[in-house]
Amino acid sequence: MSDVMLCLSGVEKTYNKGETGEVRVLAGVDLALARGEMVALVAPSGAGKSTLLHIAGLLDTADAGKVEIAGEDMTGLSDRRRTALRRQEVGFVYQFHHLLPEFTALENIVLPQLADGVARKTAEERARGLLDQVGVGARAGHRPSAMSGGEQQRVAFCRALANSPSVLLADEPTGNLDPGTADQVFGALEGLVRDTGLAALIATHNLELAAKMDRVLRLDQGRLVEAG
Repeated sequence: MSDVMLCLSGVEKTYNKGETGEVRVLAGVDLALARGEMVALVAPSGAGKSTLLHIAGLLDTADAGKVEIAGEDMTGLSDRRRTALRRQEVGFVYQFHHLLPEFTALENIVLPQLADGVARKTAEERARGLLDQVGVGARAGHRPSAMSGGEQQRVAFCRALANSPSVLLADEPTGNLDPGTADQVFGALEGLVRDTGLAALIATHNLELAAKMDRVLRLDQGRLVEAG
């Protein structure tokens, strides 16, 4: 079995900006992301990193090229199959936690598992285990409004990993936190990635955090290049 969990080959994306004409955001992106690997994605705002993450995570489709997740080609799949694979194989984390405010931390992690057919008791056990792993087990019964920003983001990490995905995609996951909290939260994320062996692609402006990852990739004129 291949260790490559996410593979992009020749991925292209162009947007029609009306009066300004077409803007080619991705111009043939190639990427291979291995099991247990953390890769930083750095790029200026508007360079296309969010577009790249959305295509990699099956939230958007490329104009050309191929996306493979856990060895399966995503090209030409039905919407139903893409949705199922996205729920099972991909975890998303954003700059803002997007937790459901009316539910507790535990419930926020249980819900995606229930949607995937997991029994409630099993889902709750996994949720508690994940919360303990990132150091917020004592906050399991609290709603997001009763937690700090760092605690909320740790819960968001746990929710992203609830269904044991193969790939984690994160878009500025510490961008809304102060530097000290960002370091702590990144440490929790790194622990989850290393312990579970999933593949993680993390977009960040924080070059200090990027330097802690296995590789740093830069999006330059629509292509990925290795950064020093």
